[in-house]
This record gives sequence, structure tokens and C-alpha cells, in this order.
Amino acid sequence: MSIGTIDRTPPPFFRQGPSALTKLVLCSALALFLMVADNRFTIIKQLRAVMATVLYYPQQVLLVPVQAVMDAGDYAQGLRSAVQGEEAARRDLARQSERALRVEQLLVENARLRALLDLRPGLSVKSQSAQVLYEASDPYSRKVIIDRGATNNVLLASPVINESGVLGQVTRVFPLSSEVTLLIDKDAAIPVLNTRTQARGAAFGSAATTGGGMEMRFMAGNADVQVGDLLGTSGVDGVYPAGLPVAKVVSVDRKSDAGFARIMLTPVSHPDGVRHVLVLEPVGAQMPARPEPPAEEGKASAPKRGGSRK
Repeated sequence: MSIGTIDRTPPPFFRQGPSALTKLVLCSALALFLMVADNRFTIIKQLRAVMATVLYYPQQVLLVPVQAVMDAGDYAQGLRSAVQGEEAARRDLARQSERALRVEQLLVENARLRALLDLRPGLSVKSQSAQVLYEASDPYSRKVIIDRGATNNVLLASPVINESGVLGQVTRVFPLSSEVTLLIDKDAAIPVLNTRTQARGAAFGSAATTGGGMEMRFMAGNADVQVGDLLGTSGVDGVYPAGLPVAKVVSVDRKSDAGFARIMLTPVSHPDGVRHVLVLEPVGAQMPARPEPPAEEGKASAPKRGGSRK
């Protein structure tokens, strides 16, 4: 039989079924009816609840392998983090132990040197804890208010520190509170000592730096200052005890046409987020009083009136 003789006529309607357009219209009408019925009469709510109850346990069973894989991954990651944390803690403990041994040796050596040179013991710095209440309302300054004042024997110019180093200085004393000017304030200044070279200088608050910083001024262009040098209090001002960390050198700009170097610092104690501080008594308040000058022993006696002339 040749291919041209094959009948290509479509099957009759009852064998072909409804058309695709008819099926679309019927399904759309059924979906619209079910949505309207569910919205007005909530007839599907019970069926949905039954189906959710029936499918709950199969869902939980199917989720068991997925949850097991996730728990295994979390356990492995947590174990790895714990091992790394333990190794870091051991390294920190070793460093702290070495530092503690060196501190003990330095204390013993310092005591021997003081006894050898017949030096008087260092001044005991009195301190009291305080809490930062809020920042000052002046947007052009960096000052905070603490909850200690004149009733707590807080003195004007008292140094304020935290666990990292110097924060600032008390510039106003009220009966129940005090105002502390931070080192990064544009009007703040503090004498410093370079711990590497033992060279003295002065650090000032710098308003030009973003985020708060400091600047070491009046240093010659050829001064021995390097990035990373740690600056501490020199103790020559009679306010700050010597040896407190203040700032670290972050940049040194030596210009040939300028006589001074531009040295930018970052304070070791960041004031943002500080809540608890220590208020120290100024060193000058602990110094013994200066002896008064001795009174004149002999005074020229006034000539007697009515004396005879020679």
C-alpha cells in the first residue's frame, strides 16, 4: 500500500475529547468557584487542615536526612572552631606567662636599683572608679560626663584612664558629676615620652582627622620618630603618672620646605563605647609641700631717735 492512500482525517469528536480551550475554560471556572467558595464559606479550610495533618509526619520523616546532614556540618564546623579557639588561647596563655615572668623580673630589678641608689619609693596613685553617663552636648568638642564629682573628692585636672591607657582629663567638677575632656578633643594636650627613643614631646587633639585622632607637634623634621612608636606619659607635668600608654604613631610626613614634621597619632584607648573608667588623683596633689623660705635672722635696727651726733 502506498503512503498516499493512508487516511489522514482526525478521529471523531467522541474519541478526541474536549478541546484545549474547553479544558482551560472549565478549569478556570472551577478554580474561580473554589476560591470564591473558600473565601466566603471557608469550605476548603477543613480539607486543608486534614491534608496538613496527614502530610505532617511524612514531611518530618523526609526532613530527617536533611536535618542530619545540617547537624553534621554544624558539628564539624563547631569542632573546628573550638580547636582553633583552644590553640589561640594556649598561644595567648604562653605569651601572658612570658610577659608575667618578665614583669616579675623587672619588679625585682627595680626594687634592687631603688635600694641601691637610696631612692624613695614611687608615689602611690590614688584612684576611684566611675561610670560614663553621656557625651557632652557640644558637637564641636569631645567630652563626656562621669558620675563622680566634688562630693567624691574628684579634683580638677585629674587623669582619667581605662584598661587600655589614658582617656582624658577632668576639666570641670560639679557636686555630683564631672566633665572629662578626651585626648582627641581639639583643645586637649598631653606631654608624652617616646618609649623607644626616650624623647619627650607634646601630643594634641586633632580636629582634622576623621573619627578622632591626635597629632604630635613641634617635632623637628629630622626627629627620630617612626611609624609604630608607642608614646606614654612622661610624668613631668605633675598631672599624669609616668608610664601610662597614650598613643601610637601612625604616619610621619617629613616635608623639605617645613621645619617641623607632621606626625599623626592614634590613641591606644578608644573613647567610643567606654562605660567604666578610673579617675586618678593628680601627681601634683601627692607631692610634699614645698618648704617655706627661712625667715631673716638679723634685721637692721632702726636708728634711735634723739641720739647724740658725733
